[in-house]
Amino acid sequence: MPVVDGLAAEYADRVDFVAPAWKSSFEDTASRANELLDSGLVYWGLDEDEAIFEAYGVPYQPVTVLIAADDTVVQSWAGLRDESEMRAALDELIALSG
Repeated sequence: MPVVDGLAAEYADRVDFVAPAWKSSFEDTASRANELLDSGLVYWGLDEDEAIFEAYGVPYQPVTVLIAADDTVVQSWAGLRDESEMRAALDELIALSG
């Protein structure tokens, strides 16, 4: 998440960053968010009924889903990616949404 938080600071004017969590308590989620998301630019929350995960077909975490402005899923991947790969994916998302 620190990589995502850093990218959020760079791309916040063009991309919304959302980090839902599940299978946790609100207090634990808030604690982790405060620990990992220093910028304050990543929206986070607890998806208690797993509606967000279900809507995008996410069976586990971590998963990244890039969604265009028209709600089209552009890319998704399981696991972590390095900063350069994430940056390339975000640049592609922005170009498509342009």
